Amino acid sequence: MKSDVETLNPTRVKLTVEVGYDELKPSLDAAYKSIAGQVQVPGFRKGKVPPRIIDQRFGRAAVLEEAVNDALPKFYQRAVEESEIQPLGQPTVDVSQAPDPTSGGDLKFSVEVDVVPTLELPTLEDLAVSVDDVTVGDDEVGTRLDALRERFGTLTGVDRPAGDGDFVSIDLRAEIDGEEIESAKGISYQVGQGNMIDGIDEALTGLSAGEDATFVAPLAGGERKGQDATVKVTVQSVKERVLPEADDDFAQLASEFDTLEELRADLATQAETAAKFQQGLQARDRVLEKLLEIVEVPVPASLVEAEVHRHLEQENRLEDDEHRAEVVESTTKALQSQLLLDALANREELTVEQGELVEYLVGQSQQYGMEPGQFIQMLDGSGQIPGMVGEVRRRKALAVAMEKATVTDASGNVVDLEELVGGEDEDESADPADSDSEVADDNAAPAGSEGETVDPTGDDAQQAADAAQDGEGSKA
Repeated sequence: MKSDVETLNPTRVKLTVEVGYDELKPSLDAAYKSIAGQVQVPGFRKGKVPPRIIDQRFGRAAVLEEAVNDALPKFYQRAVEESEIQPLGQPTVDVSQAPDPTSGGDLKFSVEVDVVPTLELPTLEDLAVSVDDVTVGDDEVGTRLDALRERFGTLTGVDRPAGDGDFVSIDLRAEIDGEEIESAKGISYQVGQGNMIDGIDEALTGLSAGEDATFVAPLAGGERKGQDATVKVTVQSVKERVLPEADDDFAQLASEFDTLEELRADLATQAETAAKFQQGLQARDRVLEKLLEIVEVPVPASLVEAEVHRHLEQENRLEDDEHRAEVVESTTKALQSQLLLDALANREELTVEQGELVEYLVGQSQQYGMEPGQFIQMLDGSGQIPGMVGEVRRRKALAVAMEKATVTDASGNVVDLEELVGGEDEDESADPADSDSEVADDNAAPAGSEGETVDPTGDDAQQAADAAQDGEGSKA
C-alpha cells in the first residue's frame, strides 16, 4: 500500500491511497466466504459454494464490490497511522479506481477528512497575566455575619400581607382550558426566591393568609411542559424570619468563639480565603484567554456546525437564528480551548492516573446530585469515559500553564497560585472557607458553579446526569 497526504487547509487534509491487487486478496477471500454463506446454489451446501461458481452466478464485480467495501476502512486506518494525522469527524471517500473484474489491477481511493490542527505553542514561562487585588471590607464581613444570623433565625407568624423575603405556606392548582393539570398543598416558599413558577412572586406579594391570586405561567414539567396554564395560588400562612442579635451570646451560640469580635475576625479570614480562591479562578481563566490570544487555533467548520446543531436540537431552538449566533461563538471558543489544551498536554507529555480520573468523576457526580457509582456507570454505559479522561488531561495542562506563567495582581504583587494549582480538580463551586470554618454550618447549601471553563465534554456529563434523572416527578 502507498499513501500520500495533501494539506488542503490547516484543519483538513486529503489522503490518496493506492493498494496493490495482492494486498486486496484477503478481503477478496473474505468476500467469497461471506457470499457463499448467504446464497443457495443447487448441488452445493450453504457456505461451500466455490468462488468460480459465485463468479458465474453473481458476477465477479459483486465480489469485488464487497471486498472493496470491507478493505477501505482498514487501508484508510493504515494511511492515517502512516501519515500521523489525527482525524476529526467522518471522512469523505472517493474511489477513483477499482480492480477490473477480469484483469485485476490496483485499488485507488482518496479521503478528505478534518484533522486536529498543528499549533505553535508559546513558552509558558513567557506568559504574564494580571488579576484583581484581594480586598475584604467590612461589608463582606457584615454579609457573612448576616448569612450566619439567618441560619439561626426563627420563623414567626405575622398578620399582614406577604412581602419580599417572607416565608409562606401555599396551595397551588394549575389548569389548562378548565382541566386540572396538577395541584399541590402545603408548599413552603420564600417570596422573592424565583425558583418555582414564573410570576408567582408577583402574585404572592401583597396577599395575606386566606387570600388567593390567579396568574398565567408555563408549566415547568410533565407531559405538557412549556404550555401556558392558569395557576391559582392560595396563601395559608405568612411568616417572617426574626434574626438573633449580633452580640457575644450569638457568637457563643453559632461558633466556638466567646466574643463577637473574635467571630468577626474569623469571618474576615474566611472572606479573605474565598477572595484568594476567586482570584485563582480568575488567573486560570486569564491564562487560558492569554493562550488563545497568542495561539491561532483554527477549528473545522463542520465540527462547529455539528456541535451547534446538537446543542440547538436539544433545546428545540433550531430556528432561533439569534441564539444560534451566540451558540456558534461559544462553541467555537470551547473547541479552540479544547484543541489548545490537548496540544499543550501532548507537548508536556501529560497522562491521567486512575485516581485522578476517579476523583474528578466523584466531584462531577456531586455537582449533578448523583451517587458516584451510578454516575460513573452511566458515563461508562454511554461511552463517555474517554471524554472525561480528556477533560482531566486538559485541566492538568492548564494547571501546568498556570504554574509556569507569571501572575500579578493589580497592585503589581506576584500571586502565589500553588494552592489552586495543587487542587485544581476539586469542586470549584465551593467556598474554600467552608472547609476551614469554625462556624456551625449545618444548614449550608452548595453554591452554584462559577468561572468554569466551557468544554464540549461537559455536555456529555450533563446528558448522562439528565438521563439518570428521567422519570422524576414534575412540578407545576
